[in-house]
Amino acid sequence: MSSSEDKARETFDKSCSGDIILAMEKLYKFEGLMAPVFTPFSADGQLNTKIIPAYGKYLTDSGIHGVLVNGTTGEGMSMSVEERQKVTEIWKDVSKSTGLNVMVQVGGAPFPDVVKLAAHADRCQVDSILCLPDLYNKPKNVAEVLEYLQQVSNAAPNTPLLYYHIPAFTNVNISITDLLSEAHNSGNFPRLAGAKFTHINLEDGASSVRVGGKENSLGPFSLFLGSDEALLGAFALGFNSAIGTTFNIIPEFGKSILSAAKKNDFTGGQKAQWELTKAIRTMTKQGGWVPAMKAVMNFLTPIDVGPVRFPLKPLSKDKVFAMKEDLLQLGIMKK
Repeated sequence: MSSSEDKARETFDKSCSGDIILAMEKLYKFEGLMAPVFTPFSADGQLNTKIIPAYGKYLTDSGIHGVLVNGTTGEGMSMSVEERQKVTEIWKDVSKSTGLNVMVQVGGAPFPDVVKLAAHADRCQVDSILCLPDLYNKPKNVAEVLEYLQQVSNAAPNTPLLYYHIPAFTNVNISITDLLSEAHNSGNFPRLAGAKFTHINLEDGASSVRVGGKENSLGPFSLFLGSDEALLGAFALGFNSAIGTTFNIIPEFGKSILSAAKKNDFTGGQKAQWELTKAIRTMTKQGGWVPAMKAVMNFLTPIDVGPVRFPLKPLSKDKVFAMKEDLLQLGIMKK
């Protein structure tokens, strides 16, 4: 049994009345902003991993200290198992020189492949694993999600596991408060460390961050907001971490919002949030989330991550031109 599992199994002590008393540290201690990295592809759709070391340095120089690999932004579900493993290995290697915290998304594939990816990530000694629910045989309730996650976690006994809650894509819309409460109260899921909460239901989010906490304090689970447009609201309600695509491109807004929230400067936070929201609306007016964001990454930063991979479709030259003009008007892009 790993040392992290030992700690988690010490989570619960029974008092003489049968109540559960908290005695748990966070399994996953990263706080702040994490970038869900794009996967670089060449014009012919092949992996272009040569750019990743420069990409990692660019992020750390920008004040971003964690990466999510093979997520939605990274088009992980459009990649083979071997490609996902290769990208994981390179980011883990890059982390040795940059200090980046590495989270790897392993879901969105047939279950045997998910297990294979989890075991590989564990061997690579990544900092955490993120996992979608099954996308075809969709779980119907919290119990089925937990059963799936435990099977995945069994393949990665040394690595904290987080659930990827993104119902807009998965159509699995469970309560994360209920999910974490069941895991906490049962004590049967020692490596479940939290969730990436890509949803705007901040009522559930605010409750989730307090599961297992004493009175009104934050609990032991790590919750990452995954909605760039709701950062300030989430930080105000108790989140202290986020995973946002815009942290790759215009990280200054996310950093300003987090800093303002920490200082209770909600006037400043509102201004930064509104500026970020306007930028996102301008970018996504020309196309879907990943194609639009990848196009902006390519012309607004020094890192060229190439085109999206089929079945996604890249933006036309006319749409990219229109996007540049709109971002000039916003002051996001300079002449």
